[in-house]
Amino acid sequence: MTQPPGLNDAERRLWAAFPTGTEVVLGDDPPAGPLPERIVRAEVIAKLLLGAGESVPGRVPAVRLRGAYVTGRLSLAGGNVGHELKLSHCRLVEQPDFSNCQTRQLRLSHCRMPGFDGGGLRVDGYLSLSGSRIEGQVRLTRAQISGGLRMNAVTLIEEDPDRWAFYSGSMVVEVGCFVEHSEIVGGMRLTGARLNGGLFMYGTTLRNPGRIALQAQNMIVEDTAEFSRGFTAIGTVRLRSARVNGILSFDGASLDSADPRRMALHASHLQADELLLLPREKIKGRVSLSYSRIALVRDRPETWPDELYLNGLGYETLGDAPFKDRLSWVSRDPQFHLQPYEQLAANYHATGHDDLARKVQLAKLRARRRRLHPVGRTWSLLLDWTVGYGYRPWLAFAWFGALVAFGTVVFSLREPRAIKRDEHPVFHAFAYTLDLLIPIDTFGQQQAFDPVGWSRWVAYALIATGWVLATALIAGVTRVLRPN
Repeated sequence: MTQPPGLNDAERRLWAAFPTGTEVVLGDDPPAGPLPERIVRAEVIAKLLLGAGESVPGRVPAVRLRGAYVTGRLSLAGGNVGHELKLSHCRLVEQPDFSNCQTRQLRLSHCRMPGFDGGGLRVDGYLSLSGSRIEGQVRLTRAQISGGLRMNAVTLIEEDPDRWAFYSGSMVVEVGCFVEHSEIVGGMRLTGARLNGGLFMYGTTLRNPGRIALQAQNMIVEDTAEFSRGFTAIGTVRLRSARVNGILSFDGASLDSADPRRMALHASHLQADELLLLPREKIKGRVSLSYSRIALVRDRPETWPDELYLNGLGYETLGDAPFKDRLSWVSRDPQFHLQPYEQLAANYHATGHDDLARKVQLAKLRARRRRLHPVGRTWSLLLDWTVGYGYRPWLAFAWFGALVAFGTVVFSLREPRAIKRDEHPVFHAFAYTLDLLIPIDTFGQQQAFDPVGWSRWVAYALIATGWVLATALIAGVTRVLRPN
């Protein structure tokens, strides 16, 4: 087999193994330095992948290399590669460039490299960087990967705070995106990505404290998005306007914005079939689910953050939580909004808990009262005390009964004088008190008798209280019966 001149021993072995796809093993670990017996020039690998090597009938040519020290830049930018590349336990001195390249299956596993450029890359098969340590940016903007993306047990570090450690936009992965048990320092960008086989980030740590740890705005995930089983985000997880056609899980995760003023989870305008917000500890930082649409929400009260934004959130089913905790759940927004209370009340009503739905409506009006002007606050307080805003009309009857009893006792002790003495009407303290409290003359006692002395002020107070009770009852009942 003809080989080009100038090859070293390792390169000659690789050239000879290419036609049959045999793996060339130069070592078991990435070399610490340029050991002569392990050096392979990147240009030799590129030539083989671009068709310079020969083929053997009945065998599949491929570059499979283990333990090499790859010098120079492995550049296949814009190329059409018809052979598989597998580099394992290799050290690449320069960042490989696969931008705008169309290639077969591509594996750079357990390697060390200063970054990876795959902008516009199209892979017919899967792309694997599993087990590698990458000190620089992984770039996969507009990449299309038909067989899945594997970045398990990867250490990815980008020291420049103005650059993403993992940078992609409009990336399409057909089979699944697996980033498990990895550590990514510098943030991960998946804006506009379409992951048709799901997203799995079990046990992965994203570190970008005080900044965005995961930017996944407008991401679309078919099946499942798993940020669970030990997933940790130090920084903001941003899923604004993302769509998950399956389960979005934070079961056993840790979310810490590293700044209580920042969002730990920004998931407004999200669409998901099911949200499992079940982290292993209390969320540190703010959480927004505003204007999201989620069929089922499952969570735990002990993990809720201090600030939770729920305005506009729509859901069909809520996980089990004590009623008092649900009231706390909808009241954690620093600004008052009606919708979270209305949605919670509708949920209780739909599940047959009408009594709890009324309590939610009552809590809503009490929360609203704290933000009214003094006059409105006073009237609101009066409605609450007298009729429970119409949700507790029995309070009005309780007040009415107490006042009737009080008035009956007072006017039994201090009987009013008859206005027309010659007619000698019969006085009844109970009926007289009712006439004072009811805004219309019912028994004729009020027109026939006039209170005397200090009891006159009691009569005036009962008349005024009767009007207030009647007005509050009408206002409260009207509020309840009026459509939302």
